[in-house]
Amino acid sequence: MSSSSSKIVVYAALVGNLLIALSKFIAAYFTNSAAMLSEAIHSVVDSLNEILLLYGLKKSQKPANYRHPFGYGRELYFWAFIVALLVFALGAVVSIYQGVSHILQPEEMKYPLVNYLVLGFAILCEGASWWVAVKNFKKMKGSLGYFEAFKRSKDPTTFTVLFEDSAALIGLIIALIGITAAQFLQIPILDGVASVLIGVVLAVSAFLLARETKGLLLGETADPELRKNVLRIAQDDEAVYSANGVLTEQIGAHQVIASLSLEFKDGLISDEIENCVNRIEAQIKQIHPEIVALFIKPQSNEVWLERMKGRLNQQNGEIVAAKVK
Repeated sequence: MSSSSSKIVVYAALVGNLLIALSKFIAAYFTNSAAMLSEAIHSVVDSLNEILLLYGLKKSQKPANYRHPFGYGRELYFWAFIVALLVFALGAVVSIYQGVSHILQPEEMKYPLVNYLVLGFAILCEGASWWVAVKNFKKMKGSLGYFEAFKRSKDPTTFTVLFEDSAALIGLIIALIGITAAQFLQIPILDGVASVLIGVVLAVSAFLLARETKGLLLGETADPELRKNVLRIAQDDEAVYSANGVLTEQIGAHQVIASLSLEFKDGLISDEIENCVNRIEAQIKQIHPEIVALFIKPQSNEVWLERMKGRLNQQNGEIVAAKVK
C-alpha cells in the first residue's frame, strides 16, 4: 500500500474521532454517564494516535544520510508502538478506572436521549472511518485472511486504524447496551460495568497492536513473495550456477534490505560477474522498488548451507538454554 493511501486512512479516522470526541464530552457532561465519558476519552486517545501516526509517516519518508544510510523507515514503527502504549495507558486504564468509580458510587443518569443521539452519530462516523480502513486493508491483503494479513503486514498505519475503529465500534455498542440497560432496568451500576468492558476491549486491542509493532520495530523478514522473486530472478540468470538463499529485513513500511548468496558458473571473468550482478539488481528492483539495498555475495552452496546450519544450531542452543533457566 502506498503512503498516500495510508494517509487517507489516517486522515479519515482523525476527522471522525475529533467530531465524535466533542459530541461525547458534551453528552457525558449533561448525562453523568460513565460509559459516555469513557467513550469520549477513547475518542481523544484515538485522535492523538492518528496525529502521531501522521507524524511517524512524515518522519519515515526522510531521505537517507550518512547517519542513517538506509533511511528512517523505522520511525513509523516507533510511533506505532507509542500509539499502542497510549491506547492502553490513556484508553484502557482510564476507562476501567471510570467504570469502577461509577460502580462504587453510582449516579443517576440524566437526559438519556442525548446519549442515544450522540451514540447514533458516533456509530455513523466510526462506521464510515472503519469502512475506509477495511477497503484499504482489503486491497493490501489480497487472498490472505484478515488475521494472517494483519500478522504479515509491514505498514502499521492501516492495521492500527482498523484495530482502533473496530475497538471503537465494539465500545460504542457496549456503551449503548450499558446505557440502555441502566435506564430501563433502573440499575445505574450497569453504566459503570459498560465502562469497564470498554476498557477491557481497549486493553486487548493495545496488546495485539503492541505485539505486532514490537516485531516490526525489532526487525522482521520481508514478505515471502519478495524472497521467492529475488531467488527466481537470480537463478534464471545465465551466469548463475546456484541461487543459494536470501536474507531480508523489513526496515520500514516500504523499505527492505536484502542479502543474496550466489554461486557463479566456473570460468567467468570479473567483468562478466559484475554484469551479472547489475542485471540481477536491475530486474529485482524493477519488480520490488521497496528494496533500498541489495548485497550479493559469491558463495558456494555448501558454504551457504553450512552457515545456515550453524545459525540454526545456535538458535536452538539459545532456546534450550532459556528453557533450562
